[in-house]
Amino acid sequence: MLDFINITKALSDENRVRALMMLCDGELCVCQLIKMLGLAPSTVSKHMSILRQARLVQARKEGKWMYYRLPDGDAPQRVREAVGWVQNCLAKDMKVVADNKQLKLVCRIDKGKLCGCYERAKSTDSNPSTSKRK
Repeated sequence: MLDFINITKALSDENRVRALMMLCDGELCVCQLIKMLGLAPSTVSKHMSILRQARLVQARKEGKWMYYRLPDGDAPQRVREAVGWVQNCLAKDMKVVADNKQLKLVCRIDKGKLCGCYERAKSTDSNPSTSKRK
């Protein structure tokens, strides 16, 4: 029952479902997901944590960056079925199609530059001496 609850919870948010659909063509860096979803890094991390808890995505860390992908063949059958159901239901959804087009552009951006942009923003936010005062 807990697996079912975690899966349905994970699928109950549009941004999490969009992120799941973005991973259909392969692994993405969290910075790419941040750019695509247009959300704060901490918000994207929370969404991805919920998807991981439900085992709908897998993650790996390389250096300071996280990469996410759909689960491999070792995932429980109910997880594979849930991912397949989402893919089948939303493959032609207008938002998903638009995301796929935008994602192709985002994937062309050098990851070092893209991720560096979020790293600089994070360090500026956490260091009050570097933030601009009005």
